[in-house]
Amino acid sequence: MSRKRLVVEMGMGVDLRGGDYTKAAVRALRDALWHNSLTVVPALGYSVDQMEVDVEIGVAQPEQVDKEKVAAVLPYGKATVTVSKGGLDIQEEDKHTIVANAAAVVYLNFESSPAVE
Repeated sequence: MSRKRLVVEMGMGVDLRGGDYTKAAVRALRDALWHNSLTVVPALGYSVDQMEVDVEIGVAQPEQVDKEKVAAVLPYGKATVTVSKGGLDIQEEDKHTIVANAAAVVYLNFESSPAVE
């Protein structure tokens, strides 16, 4: 076997007034993750730290997102963060609302040895 996709989680995050793309992206990833409890990885005999998580963020200005802050949201596993053009910007006279979308795809490499007893 090889690297297999186990889970796809999606979320949305908003920064209502600050125009902070990273804050919206972090909230989107938290939305995707915090509604789930992944018990499949330990059930297969692997440690949750062996998970590989590909995070895709969509915002209107991808270059404004701090990928390290987004990756820091993950409680375990190895993160790869990619930011693409997407999401939504809502510009008003006195505020800038950012809407970010996130997808977290969880993989496990079945060529590695299980680590959980």
